[in-house]
Amino acid sequence: MSGTLRKRDDQSMTPLAQFLELNRNIIQFFYGMVFFSLGLTTVLQSRSYSRLELARSLKWLAAFGLVHGLYEWGELLIPLQSPNLSVESIFFWTGVQLLVLATSFTALFQFGISLLPKDRNQGWFYAIPAVILTIWIIVVFGFLLLTLPDRETWRNTGNALARYFISLPAGLLSGFALRYYARKKIAELNAPHITRSLHMVSYVLFVYALLSGLVPPPAPFFPANWFNTQAFVHMIQIPVRIFRSIVGLMLAVSVIRGLEVFDLEYARRLEDMEQKQILAIERERLARELHDGALQSVYTAGLLVESAARLATPGSPVADRLNSAISALDGAVQDMRRNLSEMTVALENQPLTKTLEQFIQEMQIVGGVQIRLISELPEDCTLSAARLAHILAIVRDALVNVFRHAHASQVDISLAPTDHLIFISIRDNGRGMLADAKPGYGLRNMSDRARLLGGKLNISNQPGKGVTLHLYFPWEEES
Repeated sequence: MSGTLRKRDDQSMTPLAQFLELNRNIIQFFYGMVFFSLGLTTVLQSRSYSRLELARSLKWLAAFGLVHGLYEWGELLIPLQSPNLSVESIFFWTGVQLLVLATSFTALFQFGISLLPKDRNQGWFYAIPAVILTIWIIVVFGFLLLTLPDRETWRNTGNALARYFISLPAGLLSGFALRYYARKKIAELNAPHITRSLHMVSYVLFVYALLSGLVPPPAPFFPANWFNTQAFVHMIQIPVRIFRSIVGLMLAVSVIRGLEVFDLEYARRLEDMEQKQILAIERERLARELHDGALQSVYTAGLLVESAARLATPGSPVADRLNSAISALDGAVQDMRRNLSEMTVALENQPLTKTLEQFIQEMQIVGGVQIRLISELPEDCTLSAARLAHILAIVRDALVNVFRHAHASQVDISLAPTDHLIFISIRDNGRGMLADAKPGYGLRNMSDRARLLGGKLNISNQPGKGVTLHLYFPWEEES
């Protein structure tokens, strides 16, 4: 009887449906490849040093893609290997595959929750996906396994429950949360194309939630016994996995385009760092000019007025006016000194190694490049605030050049003492300086600061292997 019904169904299928059914294994492999590629691409494109919350949440989207791809490949491999497996082995791997399915949906659920505002994302709320997964495991592998009449019915029922209670809310919540995040956080970057890409990801997640969460395999309860994968094929003549594959491909493409936000964030942070660097240099220049020029002139004028006041008759109108001028000039000197202290870098005398360690941690977050500090200096090697400012500026300029031009993955900063000098090297593993490259403002600024330290700065270029900066300066500050 079943063979007769299947034959009638085959005869009623359209040519397209028959073609898709004949190539079911190829389609299933492509289906799994789409989601596995989504997960792999998300892992490769993520940025561990990003300050965006999306960077921390992407691990859950990557887990969803990788694990769900494994589930879909299991749908292909288990039937192919069934002639070589015992009944118990098939049942065991079917149970594992069912657990993998629910786990993948849980990862998608966690992705959506991780993007919600932090004031709501607290404790119990963050644990909702794990709680739902635990309840599903207890129901499916405990109650249903003991009560349902056969293992095929048990498998379909567990699959349907995972789709209704995990996949459907996971897809809807992820779509809503990602759209909310793009509108509140990504829109501030003023990059409409990235915002549109993330909105597209949210729309695709909505569609995936409906196709995955509302179209389960046939199961003995409503609505799975009324609308399921078989009913979908009878209505549209195309298996639902085709539409899920298309949605998965759209999801992967949209995610790849949306992840350009990390490149934009990186460029903006470098630009902000360079602007702060230029402002700091300009403030130091103005401070030097103010100290060496205007302040000295005002101070000299004060001395001349004081000498004139001593020549004037005490109590006379001229003496009173000269004393008022002296008070005004003293006030001007105090104001200029206060402005000078505000314009200079507020550093105290402190150990060089410790200061560089803290500075490198901040720079590593900004640049996303691994920076390693190797110091042979004594822990009590303390420098003045002015010298520390020059050294930090040189290191900052060097690292900005690496972030901007070198395409490096690692930078090594070494500190070593000699008899009378401190030696600092900054070496990257990037592509090196181009043959026609000309020294820019940054290199000139580093050389000027090296001279202010009483030392020198040399550059060693190895095309294809990186650039090394050698800075050496005396232990003691020159008087």
